Amino acid sequence: MTRSIKTQVAIIGGGPAGLMLAQRLQLAGHDAIVIERQTRAHVLSRIRAGVLEQGTVDMLTDAGLATRMTDEGFVHGGTGLSFLGRKLRIDLAALSGKPVTIYGQTEVTKDLYDALDTAGVRIVHEVEDVVLHDVTSDRPFVTYTAGGGQYHLDCEYIAGCDGYHGVSRPSIPASVRREFERVYPFGWLGILSETPPVDHELIYAHSERGFALCSMRHAQLSRYYVQCPLTDHVDDWSDDRFWDELAARLPDDAKSRLVTGPSIEKSIAPLRSFVAEPMSYGRLFLAGDAAHIVPPTGAKGLNLAMSDVYYLSNAFDDALSGRATTGLESYSTTALRRVWKSVRFSWWLTNLMHRFPDDGDFGRRVQEAELDYLANSQAAQTSFAENYVGLPF
Repeated sequence: MTRSIKTQVAIIGGGPAGLMLAQRLQLAGHDAIVIERQTRAHVLSRIRAGVLEQGTVDMLTDAGLATRMTDEGFVHGGTGLSFLGRKLRIDLAALSGKPVTIYGQTEVTKDLYDALDTAGVRIVHEVEDVVLHDVTSDRPFVTYTAGGGQYHLDCEYIAGCDGYHGVSRPSIPASVRREFERVYPFGWLGILSETPPVDHELIYAHSERGFALCSMRHAQLSRYYVQCPLTDHVDDWSDDRFWDELAARLPDDAKSRLVTGPSIEKSIAPLRSFVAEPMSYGRLFLAGDAAHIVPPTGAKGLNLAMSDVYYLSNAFDDALSGRATTGLESYSTTALRRVWKSVRFSWWLTNLMHRFPDDGDFGRRVQEAELDYLANSQAAQTSFAENYVGLPF
């Protein structure tokens, strides 16, 4: 027997995008149900980015989620780049008027769960067989199974926040949907270690051996990455091998401060750029990784999801309150304008800082020239800062 339920917005996917959308909708007085394929424990186990743009910080604050972020996050007024034996600090705050905040995506997700639980917003985990129906009509609905039961969820709108592998994007017909992709010929090997960070700000390192990144989660939890071939496996990399390779790619001053220790998490992530257009179809609206993926170099993934949610939640509020539907009609165009700018910056920084196997001597000289230009041009550093801290919503 199928159980029928009803809501204003059916949110497919319980990651940060779906949860933030539900939080903003409930604060505006609207009803939503979130359905998620994985368990809550699985969602909270994902290790993801921790660099928050000021726009994301403002959204979290407006949503009543600033307490732990303020207490435990790190505000960074700059970020470091190393190359050709040089160290360059980009003064983000001075050049753009904004800092970034280091606060892990897992912590953002925890805060969102706590707020939604307190508000009584329904989040259904371990759903299967999700199908979106009649999305071009004024009465769309979603069917799914959960806990051994079958459900029919009537709604006014559907928000597809279920990531690249979810059902939402494929629900837009292939004849309507265009997809753009760039796959990079390397991955990032990342580890998490209970060690103090090598520096009080992030370091992006360009070296002859490849790219490296020094990041952190808090004062005793560091996140480090090294560029590696796509053919590598985690088992190929012992902790000792990782620390040796990281040290070989860092400037001498950072290398001297590097504290090593056993890894508590280790993984390899391939790098890609991906955008799907349009981000809306009928009453289905995509947000976050369901519509776009960026390489982690520019720290844009979570932040792009938040800007999508900013536009979409405001548009839903207008429509559900009876004011206007123009925000929903323009959502895809508005969101994609910012998406492509962030995709461009992530692509540019990835190309600038990594070693590409087919670049040859010419490509390397061009990289070095561009890095030298960045180091000696305030205009170039200002452009970097404005993009890194996040373009306006």
